[in-house]
Amino acid sequence: MLIVAACLAIFVYGMVASMLGTINPGLAAKFQLDNVQTGYIALAQGLGLTIASVSVGPLMDRKGKKVGLLLGLGFVALALLGLANASGYSMIVAFMLVMGVGGGIILTGANALGSDVSESRRATVLNFLNVFVGLGGLVTPFVAGNLLGGDAVRIAYGGAGITLAAFLVHIFIRIPAPRPEKATAVKSRDVFKRPILYLFGAITFLYTACEFGVWNWLPKYLIAQGIPESRALTILSLGFALGLLLGRVLVAPVLLKVSPVTVMLGASSLMAMTTFGMLQTPDPTTAAALVFCGGIAMAPVFPTTISMVGGAFRHGTATAIGFAITCGFSGLTLSSPVIGWLAGSDPKGLGKGLLVLPLASLIIFGVNLVLRSRLNTREAEALS
Repeated sequence: MLIVAACLAIFVYGMVASMLGTINPGLAAKFQLDNVQTGYIALAQGLGLTIASVSVGPLMDRKGKKVGLLLGLGFVALALLGLANASGYSMIVAFMLVMGVGGGIILTGANALGSDVSESRRATVLNFLNVFVGLGGLVTPFVAGNLLGGDAVRIAYGGAGITLAAFLVHIFIRIPAPRPEKATAVKSRDVFKRPILYLFGAITFLYTACEFGVWNWLPKYLIAQGIPESRALTILSLGFALGLLLGRVLVAPVLLKVSPVTVMLGASSLMAMTTFGMLQTPDPTTAAALVFCGGIAMAPVFPTTISMVGGAFRHGTATAIGFAITCGFSGLTLSSPVIGWLAGSDPKGLGKGLLVLPLASLIIFGVNLVLRSRLNTREAEALS
């Protein structure tokens, strides 16, 4: 039942990840928001994600992952109900902050739970688990664009209903309490003394900037190129989200034979090519194909990095994973306003702002080269 609980929670996180990009066009039209204001909304979400991920790891190491997951699901449901009833820009910012807190708790808890399922095949399990991020991200914009007409209020209410259902299911799922451990606080602090943790943190920092750059900005970018809103949301779902989903399915068996660092090197190089390419073509079909390939390329990066963190830190695992995820959400927090500032008030300026994505992908490749040079063979095997 551990994997069921983790998959359900991570599905809700996938819905949260795609939510801002899905309701962004509707909110922008309703409240006359420009790119800079949207950047601050994404900044609020990123701050919430960061606050949650940095604080919830030690909490779950002490109180258990079930407490964390229920807390996170409750925050997300509350935020979505608030967004459905928001009356202005300030309320949107506030509720996106709350949704970020809930999403950060869910992501940390679900990945820590998935890391407990199988130590010998951690990378494969976590990539399978994170398939449900892609599934949640696929369903949300697809349903929003094709069944709900892009109505931000209806979308938020629908998401709240799904989250509340997941909350009720988690109440009845049995998730083991943490094992009593002496000096837990000391062990949690000790994870910060190992330099390798900061390499992992750098990867998640840059990767999350790329992934959320697509989730939050792609529909608005495509609409600025003259693509109808419903088609732009479909490209986000059947392009990017489906690419993430299929990429994680395809990479799971590969990780049984190929080292995680090697997979990461290939993925980051493909990320750079696809994210750059999708910003250079005016043809929507070609752009959709490149977005899909970009999703496949990005698919293994986050779960594989988290699996390596779990392999490297056998004590204080949730704390180490929480730190890596915190670094990731710090990337979202920083990149979203940067993209908005670079884009400016002109909707077509997003093409310039989104060049942050291929640049970050190239830096991920470089960090993985450093990581590989620091690992000996036995350490590399332990991280898988």
